[in-house]
Formats: sequence, C-alpha cells, structure tokens
Amino acid sequence: MLRCARVFRGAHKKDIVVKRRDFIKTSILGVGAISLASSELLAGQKSRKFKVIMDFDIKYDEPNFEAKLWNPLPFNAEYQKIRFFKFDGNYDEYNINRNNPYDAKTLYTYWKKSDKKKLLHMEMEIETKERVINLKIIEEASKRNFPIPEDVKLFLKPTKHIPTDGKIKEVADKITKGKNDAFEKVKAIYDWVTETTFRDPKVLGCGIGDAGKMVESGYFGGKCTDISSLFVAILRAAGIPAREVFGIRLGKSYFSKALGKSDAKGFANISTWQHCRAEYYIAGAGWIPSDPADITKLELVEKLDYNHPKVKKLREKYLHSWEMNWVGFNWGRDFVLYPKPTQFPLNMLGYPYGEVEDEVLNYYNPKAFSFNFTSQEEL
Repeated sequence: MLRCARVFRGAHKKDIVVKRRDFIKTSILGVGAISLASSELLAGQKSRKFKVIMDFDIKYDEPNFEAKLWNPLPFNAEYQKIRFFKFDGNYDEYNINRNNPYDAKTLYTYWKKSDKKKLLHMEMEIETKERVINLKIIEEASKRNFPIPEDVKLFLKPTKHIPTDGKIKEVADKITKGKNDAFEKVKAIYDWVTETTFRDPKVLGCGIGDAGKMVESGYFGGKCTDISSLFVAILRAAGIPAREVFGIRLGKSYFSKALGKSDAKGFANISTWQHCRAEYYIAGAGWIPSDPADITKLELVEKLDYNHPKVKKLREKYLHSWEMNWVGFNWGRDFVLYPKPTQFPLNMLGYPYGEVEDEVLNYYNPKAFSFNFTSQEEL
C-alpha cells in the first residue's frame, strides 16, 4: 500500500486537496525563482499546458536494500507555472527543500533497508508561455552600464566545471577585444560558441559540462550541458553574469522536430529528454534566455550547415529567447544536495539523483535506474 499522497494546486490553501488518512503539507514550488525584466514579452501570448507524470521503481541486485532519491522540481516564473503538483509512494521519509546556494528545489525520498519495492509517483500540471526578451530594451540597458546587483554576482564566480581564468580567460579576451558594451560582448561570444562547437552524439546524456577541459583539449564537440557551460564560462570570464538552466523538454517544437516532438495526440515519453539551456544577465534588462546548444542539435539532426537560412534563423531567435516546450528545474553547479549524499559536490541536477546502499545509480539510463517520465500536452 502506498504510504501517503500530497497534492498542491498553486499557492492557495483553498486549492489543497485533502484525502482520508493522508498527511498534507503545503509547499509553494519555487516562488521568486527568477526575477523577470519588464521587457519580457509574455502578455497576450497563448499558453501551453502539459501534464507530466514521473514514476520511479528503484532496482538493485540484492533483494534487501536501502535507497535514497533526490528529484529536481521545477521553479515558478512568469513563463512557467506549476499549476498542480502531487506525489505519493511507499517511502519511509521525505522532504521538499532547497537547502543549497542555488535555491535548487528537490523532492528527497528515503526507503529503509527492506525487500519491499521502492516506489514514487509524481504528477504535475505545467503551463508555459514563449519567453522572448525585446532586443531594443537589452541594447539600451547595456549601453547605460547599470551596476550588477549583489545577488547576481554569484553567477560571476568560477566553479570546478566553470573556470574563469587560464585559457578560458584568454579565449574571452580574444573574442571580446575592442568591445566595451556588455551585450556586444554577449553577441560575439554567442557567435563564437555556436560556430565553434558541434553536437557529438557519442557523448552520454547531456554531457559533463567541463568548460575548462573543453578549452584545454581543443575538442569542442559535446551535448547541451557541454556547450551551455562553455558559453557560461566565457561570459563569466568576460565579466558578464551567466548560468546554465537545467530542465526537461515536454513536447513538440514548432520550429523543428529536432528540438522536441510528440504524437498526434500530444503525448511523449520524455524519460531521456533532459536539456540544459543558458541565461546571461544585462543590468537593467534582467536575465536573458539563450540556447546555443540547440543550434548544434538542429545542424546535426537536420544535416544543415551553420550558414543555412534555418540555422541562421534559430541563431537569431535563441540569442534572446526560449521556445517553451520545456520546463526549467534549477541552475545549480558543483553544489551539495540536502541531505548530503555519498557523492558531493554534485556536478549538476538536471536528472534524478539516486543512491542504493551508497552506490550512485546511473541516471543516464532510465531503464536501469529505473524511472519513466511522460508528458501529455493539452491540445
């Protein structure tokens, strides 16, 4: 029998569903996760709605085992709203927390050592709107050279996988030479990254995102985390706050099947659809969405050259926007989860992270882990 069920609708007490013998605890998913600029063009745009189901049935070679699971949860923002959230399972303990420097929200569940199945079921209803920032407002704010807020300066600092000195700094200085305007630097770095990198299908999952190693080796092939991390590292080295945003694709892209697809009824199995994007900060305009990695994916999947009109169109689009057939979880890099796991600091949290008898589960392999994620878009 499942131990308990918890249901959250938005942030209002009147919407909390209480079931007999259930223990209910209110929790707002990621309120204030992102501060949006007034330049965000969201008003009047048609929204998209997705029902996401995440199921876990943790496996191990031995019948009796202890298990721990940390699963990233989406944040709330103007462009993505978590309208409904419910989870249940036969876990022995749980907590929802964001006890880390990046405010990365997780659902932690724990199963004591036993021969019972380790089950967790999660349901979410997510509403998204296309996220586009007005270029003219970005350019105007950049020229005025406003000071960077203190809380944003965290995203100028180096981490283990995001160095800002050495060869990364050399690359940043070379790309931005003669440019004093922040947004002009961004555009130069974005153009360099999208032209220099390429998608390597042999890389596991989203990649490791070791920007320093990428530059040191001179090998610029990778997946979304690798390419986004390189973009972020060079931006930080150039004095521009930047961060990766880890999340998952939810359904069909209106631009290309390479960037998301679903069946005729809007259904998709998204177990392996984790995707890392990026943001950079222009004082006075706020956090600006970008996605250099999907340029390389479009090129590979559709077999297009960098200068093909369709690639050029996406390059222009993804300098300052996201197509919201995707939901963001967090922007944490090289940080410690709570409660502290066996592996720390954690490189990133775009995938579920689990441990069985202190052995880290392979989150790149949903079948072995095992988990199954699906998404149903409301058409």
